[in-house]
This record gives sequence, C-alpha cells and structure tokens, in this order.
Amino acid sequence: MGDSITYTWRTLLERWGLASLRLNAKVMDTEFHLAQPDRDAAWDLYVELITRITTQPLEESDGTEQAALNSVYALFPLTRETIKAHGRHSKHFTRLAVVILNQKIRPFTARWHRRAEEGAFDDPQQCREFRSELAELQQTLREYAGLLADLAEVEDLTDLVPGKPGI
Repeated sequence: MGDSITYTWRTLLERWGLASLRLNAKVMDTEFHLAQPDRDAAWDLYVELITRITTQPLEESDGTEQAALNSVYALFPLTRETIKAHGRHSKHFTRLAVVILNQKIRPFTARWHRRAEEGAFDDPQQCREFRSELAELQQTLREYAGLLADLAEVEDLTDLVPGKPGI
C-alpha cells in the first residue's frame, strides 16, 4: 500500500467481500491515492474492531446479548471520534466508515435496540435470533477489518482466535 498505489473502491470492496456496499457509481471507479491520515484512521478503527465482539466469536454459553449489542453500538461514537481526530484529510476512510455504519451496522443496532427495549433478551428464541444475526454482521465486520488492515498497511489479525491454528 502507500501513496504510489492507485485504488478504486470497486477493486477494494470486491477484494474484501464488501461489493454489496452501495456507493455512487462514479465514485466506485474513480482512482485515488490514500493519504497518511486515511491510513492512520484505518489503523485506529481496525484496532477497535478486532478487539471487541464485533469481529470475535461469541460462544452460545458466553457473554450476554445486551453487552454484545452495546459493543456493536459503540462503533458509532468510536467511528465519529476517529473521523474527527483525523480530520478532512482522511476523506477516503471517512467515505468507507460512514457507508459501513449506515448500510451495515445501523440497521442491525436500530432493529435490536427496539427489541431489547421491549424485552427481547428475556426470550431464548429471540436471543438465538440475535446471535444468528450478530454472526452475519460479524462476518461483514471481519471483512471490513481486513480492508482497514490493508489500508493501514498492517497484518490482519482478525481471525487469530485462541485454539485455532496460527496462535
């Protein structure tokens, strides 16, 4: 990676399994170079993603649904803080981060916040449904974390889980 490499969003999103994200068609094929603030912002959010339940397995007998929902929801203020900290010069990171928040994370948190308020986590069937939907979101967020690692020019450690090869 680096300033000498030219990117397009289409290529990056396809490489990381995120081609379903909707970006302006003109933006998808526009070539760009990453600025250092983009790489720094990608690193900051990457660290947050790989160290929370957003990308790490949640065994059925572990944790609580409410704590997992809170951890996913925490990505909103963390992303906002990251965008503000790196400023206008992290415009490529910002584009990606806002799209992920609004197209992937917000629908999940909005749906489950309401259900949680209505007592969904007292119902074992809804808890199973939550964990199933969380697992789907986690897969998307692992792909996002991989893309962020790529942008930050670091090794992706997302899938290094205790008990799996590689540790």
